[in-house]
Amino acid sequence: MAIIGAGVIGLSWAELAREHGWEVAFSDPRPDLAELVATQFPGDAAVEVAVDLAAAVAGADLVQENGPERLPVKRELFAQILAAAPGDAVLATSSSSIGATPIAAELDDPSRVIVGHPFNPPALMPLVEVVPGEHTSEATTQLAVTLYRELGRSPVVLRKEIPGFVANRLQLAVSREARYLVEQGVVSVADLDVALRNSLGLRWASTGLFEGNALGGGPEGAKHLFAGVGAQVGSIELGTPSSTPESTEALVAKIDAAYGVGQESYDRLLARRDRRTRAVLEALRAADEGEQRRAGGND
Repeated sequence: MAIIGAGVIGLSWAELAREHGWEVAFSDPRPDLAELVATQFPGDAAVEVAVDLAAAVAGADLVQENGPERLPVKRELFAQILAAAPGDAVLATSSSSIGATPIAAELDDPSRVIVGHPFNPPALMPLVEVVPGEHTSEATTQLAVTLYRELGRSPVVLRKEIPGFVANRLQLAVSREARYLVEQGVVSVADLDVALRNSLGLRWASTGLFEGNALGGGPEGAKHLFAGVGAQVGSIELGTPSSTPESTEALVAKIDAAYGVGQESYDRLLARRDRRTRAVLEALRAADEGEQRRAGGND
């Protein structure tokens, strides 16, 4: 894997690649790149700091670009990547807002450029949104899916470019209503998180949304749900939170009061998030393996 851009996302991609035995080559103009990589991957001979971008991508199977979220910068990076990468390499961007179509618009071969958007951090979260552009080839799309699966991820192919892709749009919808509820004094910041973790968060980790609809309708399925309680819930009018600077400042103050701010609070929250997320993933993995064993025994 060639990592173009050694920020938080790029370093996490590299961590994932090494966990799966891939070699990694870094390229980033930051002057402390060598020291940063040495700190993050001490003594790892399979992690290289390349002399330039062309050297980083020269032997890559997967190029993962993590540069600034600015279209001119990404166009320039991908022009360099396309010129130096092997002909069979997947050229992917981690962009969360810019699609492959505008990035590749001025390239000689836009068929090889694709979005591989991770849910942060990619070393921990399984989702990768694979978003082909208008000129991305189906071969590139399928190879990208294969490579991400080899890295233990759960790639989902989006068949239409849309701002924010899927996961961030879903997150935005929930966040908007959560902000409204806190703003209206219905619930505190901390209690909203308790409610979310112990209801939708837990349910969606195990079943997803539409599978939950199928279960919610009982043996008659989603049709029964939508005709019954779903019809009542579906008529609820959602709120629109204020977007003024003052309302944002007030919300930030409440979040800071609930969870703290500064390096110590950040490190504590980060460690707890990683520990809990890994525990959930391991429990789900064990449950799936047990289900597969039972299914095999019934054959």
